[in-house]
Order: sequence, then structure tokens, then C-alpha cells
Amino acid sequence: MLKLIQNEWMKLWNKKITWIMVILLVFIVFAGLGITKWMNSTGNQDIDESWEENTQAELASINLMMEEPGLSETQIDNYEEQIAIAEHRLENDIAPLEYASMQQQVLDTHMMMSLVTLLTVIVAASIVAAEFSQGTIKMLLTRPVKRWKILTSKYITVLLFAVLLTVILLISTALAGLIFLGIGEGTLLTWTGTEVAEASFWLEALKLAALKFSSIWMISTFAFMLGTVFRSSSLAIGLSIFLMFTGVQAVFFLQNYEIVKYYLFTHTDLTQFYTGNFLVPDITISMSLLVLAIYFLVFMAISYWTFGKRDVTA
Repeated sequence: MLKLIQNEWMKLWNKKITWIMVILLVFIVFAGLGITKWMNSTGNQDIDESWEENTQAELASINLMMEEPGLSETQIDNYEEQIAIAEHRLENDIAPLEYASMQQQVLDTHMMMSLVTLLTVIVAASIVAAEFSQGTIKMLLTRPVKRWKILTSKYITVLLFAVLLTVILLISTALAGLIFLGIGEGTLLTWTGTEVAEASFWLEALKLAALKFSSIWMISTFAFMLGTVFRSSSLAIGLSIFLMFTGVQAVFFLQNYEIVKYYLFTHTDLTQFYTGNFLVPDITISMSLLVLAIYFLVFMAISYWTFGKRDVTA
């Protein structure tokens, strides 16, 4: 299996498109933070409010939201945590992280991981389909290796590529933030379950990235299945990207229906359980993990069954 994965990894990096995607990812990060630096330097500094005023306004807004009827227990707990952190800041004069700082940009890296999803989908959809379109699938299957092992090695390669892109995104964000914005000041506070405590922005960024990776994992698995079933890279990539951009929007259209709780894109982003920004109320992380596991098993079962039964002699 290790040799199969190594072979797939070498084939992946022998393609120019792979290097282009990595360079493009780094370029977008540096360009985005460069623009942020330029906008901050040319913006009107006179209208900036102090962090105390911003925190008080945030606290008032949360208190208003707490009065809304029909809040779930999870939403109430999240609001109470935000209130505790805001009050702790004001009582102890602890400034939050500056938005235009390397620390805050690293913390917000998970918001840019849709770029990683997009690039990983391209690889996932084509890693099997390209073998059919190029005619190399016959040579691959003449080896004395079972088909399921070949398919597994390709899938693991896709996941390794996604992990590598995520690491590159974090590192390039940190470097670009340090160059354009500086480390910045302020302290990150989190709720431990019993009290407010200081936290490492690196650790929090890694937690959020790990939770966001669930979206990359599921959408890439879906693209991998399409590429295996249809043997067309363009179809698999196009359909996967279309669902990637419209999937979450569909959640809002289905909010008033019970079926939304079993819809894939309601659960792909697990950061909602950490940030409290829920797409649909009354869902729990255990429910999301169960739904994702079922979808994953269905996608992989279709992929393995199709790849194992397909006739490649023609």
C-alpha cells in the first residue's frame, strides 16, 4: 500500500497543474493580505473606535439576541460564553487581537479553506477519471494488485494533498501577515467550560482548521466518487464545484423543512459548533458526525463497487 501511495504521489507532482495550484494558493494569500494592508493604510483612521466601545456594542447586541424567542439550548450556551468573554475583557482591560495583525489572520485562516477545497476537488475528481481518459487504467490494472488497494491508494493521496495544502495555507498566511501587518497586539480569550482563560492563537487556528477540514473531506470524497463513476474529469469537477458553491445556499431554502437536518451541507462545516454560527438550530455535533459518516460510507461504497465491477477491456 505504501508503494502504491508513493507511486500516486509521484504521478500527482509530475503534473504541472499541481505546482500551479500550490503557487496560486500562495499568491492569493499574499495578494489578499497585501490588499488588506493597502486598504488599512489608505482608509480613514479618524472613524476608528476603541476596542472598549466595540466590545460594549458587541455585548449589547448579544444581549438583544438573547431575548429572541425560540433559541435552542446550544445557542443560549454560546451567547452566554460570548457575554462572559466580553465582560471579562472590559473588567480586566484585556484588548482583543487586532484585525490587521498576523495573529488574527492566522486565526481566521479557516475562512479561506474553501480555496483548499476547490483545489482538492480538482485532484479528487481527476485522479481516477484521468486514468480512463488517458488510457493508462489498463496498464495500472495489469499489476498483481487488487483493485480496492489501487483505489484506496488514490483516495489516501487525495487526502494527503488536502492536508498539505492546509499546512501551506497556514504557513503562507502567517508569513504574509508577518510581512504586511506585523504580529500585532492583543490577547485571545476563550471559554474553558467553567471560566474565561487566555489561549494560543496558533492552537485555536489549528482547532478551527481541523474542524473546517470536514468540509474538504466530504466534498473531495463526493468528487472522488463522481470521477470514479463517470470517468470524466470535467463532469466530476464541474458538478462538485457547483455543489460546493450552491450547497450551503440550499440549506437556507430548506430551513423550514425537516429534511434539512439530513442534508449533507448542513453538517459539512463543523466550525459552527465552535463559533456558534449555526446554519440550522437544534443540531448537535454527534448528529453531524453521524450524518457525515453515513454519507461517507455511501460515497465510498459506490466508488469501490463501480471501480471493482467496471470493464476496462474495451
